[in-house]
Amino acid sequence: MKYREILLAGEEKLALQNILDSKNDAWLLFEHIFKMPRHKYFMNSNDECVDEKLYKDYLDAIEIRANHIPLQHITKTQDFMGMTFNVNENVLIPRQDTEVLVEKALSVMKDCDKVLDMCTGSGCIAISIAKLKNVDVTAVDISSKALEVARENAKNLGVSNVTFIESNLFEKIYEDSTSKNCNKYDIIVSNPPYIKSLDIEELMVEVKEHEPRLALDGDEDGLKFYRAITRASLDFIKSGGYLIYEIGCDQGEDLRNIMVENGFIDIEIIKDLAGLDRVCIGIKS
Repeated sequence: MKYREILLAGEEKLALQNILDSKNDAWLLFEHIFKMPRHKYFMNSNDECVDEKLYKDYLDAIEIRANHIPLQHITKTQDFMGMTFNVNENVLIPRQDTEVLVEKALSVMKDCDKVLDMCTGSGCIAISIAKLKNVDVTAVDISSKALEVARENAKNLGVSNVTFIESNLFEKIYEDSTSKNCNKYDIIVSNPPYIKSLDIEELMVEVKEHEPRLALDGDEDGLKFYRAITRASLDFIKSGGYLIYEIGCDQGEDLRNIMVENGFIDIEIIKDLAGLDRVCIGIKS
């Protein structure tokens, strides 16, 4: 079978199973299995595939994706901030929207020494900041399995300036501090669980059945972790330091109010490329 016929068969299979963006996913799996970039495919699309194993591997990958297993759980990777991160079912798959948070954090770092990433997951935020700004970053998550992935990503990307801590929010941070009001971080960033519990059932199968609910569920109103992190962050952010969140597209005003209630000033809601609210940033007075 010719390469173009193999790719077309993959596209058709995914389309029949109502896979969103079936053409793109079929191509990404093709590229992943055959290790063939687009320019090479265009030159060789009419060639016969002579490697039966690769052909079978591709059909198997398409079958898995057709069952609504996330593409990234098949390839085991996701690109973020120009880097490739390992992912699996224990971490939230990094989204392009989250790059808005990282870019904003990088833009306010001047004389910044220490950053805390709360709910780090795959480590994509913490590792990106540590690599791109060469500052010391502490990355916290309640999930030991998520931290295994994050540590692996740091190692693979050559990042040694991130300290990973397993903790229920700030619990272990308090224990490791010499005093409760240590105020040791210039910036705290977080992409916490923020989806309303009831709304999770409305998500795509790929998300609700294959990504960790622990990383999705923000309780009844989606704001549980924002409230908890914002309150506790006052003990750990230096005066004039920043608290920066990724937020849901309908949570801007709620986050502004939570920040105001906790004494933060100069609060800004930042939109993503689609024009939707995506990041909330405030300064500790």
